[in-house]
Amino acid sequence: MALALSLAPPKIRVFTTWMQGWITVFGWQAAVTSICFLVATQIQGLIILNHPEYNPQRWHGTLLMWAVMLFSFSMNVFAVQILPLLQLFGGLMHVVIFIVLVVPLVLLSPRSTAQFVFTDLLNQGGWSSDGVSWCLGMLTVTYCFTGFDGAIHMSEEVRNPARVIPRILIQTIAINGTLAFVFTLVLLFCIGDVSNVLHTSTGFPIIAIFHQTTGSVRATTVMQLTITILGFVSNIAVVASVSRLTWAFARDGGLPYSKFFAKVDGRYQIPFRAVCLVCFTAILLSLINIASTTALSAILALTTSSLFISYLIPIFMMTWKRLRKEPINFGPWTLGRWGLAINIYAIVFGLFTTTFVLFPTEIPVTATNMNYSGPVFLGVTILLVFDWVVRGRGRYAGPLKELILHAGQQDRQ
Repeated sequence: MALALSLAPPKIRVFTTWMQGWITVFGWQAAVTSICFLVATQIQGLIILNHPEYNPQRWHGTLLMWAVMLFSFSMNVFAVQILPLLQLFGGLMHVVIFIVLVVPLVLLSPRSTAQFVFTDLLNQGGWSSDGVSWCLGMLTVTYCFTGFDGAIHMSEEVRNPARVIPRILIQTIAINGTLAFVFTLVLLFCIGDVSNVLHTSTGFPIIAIFHQTTGSVRATTVMQLTITILGFVSNIAVVASVSRLTWAFARDGGLPYSKFFAKVDGRYQIPFRAVCLVCFTAILLSLINIASTTALSAILALTTSSLFISYLIPIFMMTWKRLRKEPINFGPWTLGRWGLAINIYAIVFGLFTTTFVLFPTEIPVTATNMNYSGPVFLGVTILLVFDWVVRGRGRYAGPLKELILHAGQQDRQ
């Protein structure tokens, strides 16, 4: 938000940061709910694996979501001092679990051919165009690469954030991107019976792959639990990140009842009310799952589109400034001479992603498989503009810290 404030044209500067702030908060709240949903349904999948007679119900998944969210809430309030150690543990476990899972897959799984992995295309969504089918297949990958900017939300609690945060972002993409690419290749070479994997009763093809590989329910359970535990750790971190984002937006006057949610608790030394707001909102959204998993999925699909749009706003403004040769106040970390090319590529890829994330994954389109994320996002945008007209333009002045620094610079000049 502060970046958009410094890059946007003066006439639309405050409105732009208002819209970006709300879209970012909305996207990250959807991300919290989506991770909670994934962890809960993974637990359901393991129950189905171990007890085939179990008849899963949507309200079971909602109760599991509540349990996951309450655990994350407790960790963020009562164990906040060990969060850095917990994140260090999660980072180390990424590497350890990668090795633990890859070794049995490579040693025990049947082998796919290189042709299947690199050249064959499975179009099972009903689309006549393989190109469109391939683009829709990219959405799972792009979802996994959203949220890498979560460290930015914790920047006010980091020493020398101007140098440390960019380094963390690059290291995150480099390490996790490399591990994810290698793991994807391993899964494709070891996938076995594709039909069996895609139509597994557990709802998760990865569980079916593990079971095909080991032939053991217990071994499969242990292997999947390592991934689910990482999901727990990730959810704790995301709640911490989103609560700081929500608190910052409330501090700047963006939320309704901003003064209430901007308070830092004197006992726990955290934005307790913002943490409660994030967790309670996720619990409320989980109720949608009782009525319709499709409706909940529409909200969760907004994670990718909302976050990518929040990235595109400042990138587009920076690109515009670069093309117009306008001065930009860079920090100590820059992209150098490659900056403009990278910005243009980011805009093209971001527009590509936000376009296809709105497509239905299957045709013919029915009420069940319809992708409602587009109408929902449009409705949210209309509400945000209405909120700006009624409340925002008279109260919101943009990120306060940035305004204070800017005023101080003008005074020194």
